[in-house]
Amino acid sequence: MQHPYNLGALIDPALVAAGDARIALIEPATTPVREWSYARLDAYFDSVARGLLKRAPSLGLERGDRIAIVAANSAEFMAAAFGAMRAGFVCVPVNYKFPQETIDYIAANCGAKLVFCDAARRAQVPAGLPVIEFGAPGPDGFDALLDPGPFTAVEPTVVDGVREPAIFLYTSGSTGRPKGVVLSHASHLWVTGKRTEGQDYSKHRLLVAAPLYHMNGLAMAQLSMRAGATLVLLPQFDTLAYIAAIEKYRCTWLTAVPPMLAMMLQEGDAMARTDLSTVKFIRMGSAPVSEALMTRIHEAIPQAVVANGYGTTEAAMVVFGPHPKGLPQPEMSVGYPHPAVELRLVDGDALDAAEGVLQMKSPAMLNGYHGLPEATRKAITDDGFYITGDIFRRDADGFHYFVGRADDMFVCGGENIYPGQVEKLLERHTAVEQACCIPVEDEIKGMKPVAFVVLKSGQSATEDELKRHCLQHAPAYMHPRRVWIVEAFPLAGTNKIDRKVVTAMAMAELAGAGTVG
Repeated sequence: MQHPYNLGALIDPALVAAGDARIALIEPATTPVREWSYARLDAYFDSVARGLLKRAPSLGLERGDRIAIVAANSAEFMAAAFGAMRAGFVCVPVNYKFPQETIDYIAANCGAKLVFCDAARRAQVPAGLPVIEFGAPGPDGFDALLDPGPFTAVEPTVVDGVREPAIFLYTSGSTGRPKGVVLSHASHLWVTGKRTEGQDYSKHRLLVAAPLYHMNGLAMAQLSMRAGATLVLLPQFDTLAYIAAIEKYRCTWLTAVPPMLAMMLQEGDAMARTDLSTVKFIRMGSAPVSEALMTRIHEAIPQAVVANGYGTTEAAMVVFGPHPKGLPQPEMSVGYPHPAVELRLVDGDALDAAEGVLQMKSPAMLNGYHGLPEATRKAITDDGFYITGDIFRRDADGFHYFVGRADDMFVCGGENIYPGQVEKLLERHTAVEQACCIPVEDEIKGMKPVAFVVLKSGQSATEDELKRHCLQHAPAYMHPRRVWIVEAFPLAGTNKIDRKVVTAMAMAELAGAGTVG
């Protein structure tokens, strides 16, 4: 296998030489279903790179300029992203579920010179920027850009110790305007190299419905391209389409954020009539996993190995791995520190605490936040560790467990509470599928927890029953003062629970019901 030097050129030349014998990409949602061999897809990427350079003078494009993508998952999205990187430009995938004001801000902040989009999101492209639309006729259409022929990807540079950028990924902006995380070619070449090291993915079919504008989906696409696997790519997450794709395309590997799998398990009838026997591995990440969800996944897909993963946009997902002594990983653990990564838990002045904020150092780390030197200084310590802001605890065997976000913690009557603790407590109830806890203001306690829950299909529970369950199994201060039962949670663009919307729901409920008890 080759050792690529450009993040846009991950595909092994041997797979290209095999012609149409190896399938790289399947798009179940297209009519007819499109299947791309590695040879055809690699040529597609080359044609975008050549087309961009051909138009560069008229567009004012120079090496290192940013090219945004506002679109759902597709082969065209991948071609735009990988082709831009091959040509020496920086790919900026944009969360199209952001408000228009935020999309406009991202385009201005990164200094985008060109935007790729699909028809459904053409209206969201910021005004005044050149546009290339997937599937459109005429000179602004994607096909008109393509310039078929061979292309040698540009070789990234390192100038004054700064590795050439390949991608800007903008964080969710849950606490303000999103920050542009600058990721280099070298960082994610290292990541894909570590993830494929000693592994044979050639027979795997990876099902991805997470958006390519998010690290979860994008990293899986990168992994699949470098590993020579087959990527089964849905344009976005739809529960029934996701379940159907597993059987129809004999998927072996599922990757998703936990709310996606929880929604899948809610579809009891569809799950029961679907052949899920091909699934060998399930990797969850990007959000906390509950014991209840883990149990339900094992019941539904008993033959699959289920991994509770961890990663960040700023430092990727090569963080934890198996124990060096071969000890079995506890299910709620994210694993043992990867040997190629330096980790420490920091609690105040203690740099080797049993519980604290995770700090890490590896070649995967970000260059910095674009145009935000102060934010970069706050995120990276003087000795080069990235401060994740996530609280972890370490057990006696060295396995690590996610506790919660440091900035999510709130104080209730002098007691520290992490929302994840309350959610796990509620999800231990036999009727609860998912829970979401948020803090609300209280004149006496300062803050108090309240929660929403989604019940398992066919199950029932009352608010009083759920509150009593919490009081029986945890300290009284941790029990949610109100519990509302809903059919489903609102999801943000990353398919995580949208806590801003849930907070607004709680405020509306409390405004109608009076004070919190």
